[in-house]
Amino acid sequence: TGPTVTQRDGKVYVSMDDKLLFKSASFDIETRGAEAVRELANVLALNPDINVTIEGHTDDVPYRGSGNLQDNLDLSVKRATTVSRLLLQNKGIDPVRIISSGRGEWLPLDTADTAEARQRNRRTEIILTPKLDELLQIMNE
Repeated sequence: TGPTVTQRDGKVYVSMDDKLLFKSASFDIETRGAEAVRELANVLALNPDINVTIEGHTDDVPYRGSGNLQDNLDLSVKRATTVSRLLLQNKGIDPVRIISSGRGEWLPLDTADTAEARQRNRRTEIILTPKLDELLQIMNE
């Protein structure tokens, strides 16, 4: 499945299922996922008035991988930074606009104890926010 786009609280959320982006317990991005992120990067390069937060989310199954990652929080952060680095390959995006963060398993979309719920919770969200300083300046004029 491709990205889903929703709007709430004055922000746009582009949510990418981890099946699109990453293999289980990995932060190496898949080819199809990389293409989707590059397409989004092209749009962001044309809209410099948008700040971008990348949030990695995992399910609640304990991380059992190897290497320097200790847990789901580490995995979620590494996935967010992987997406951030891919966005920043587009030289039209100022790195100051990008924030990478990991939420681990603590912000689930679905709290059910099912494989389907866990799949929904494994995602990367790219949150697009207008630059509020410009908005405040307009409001003060």
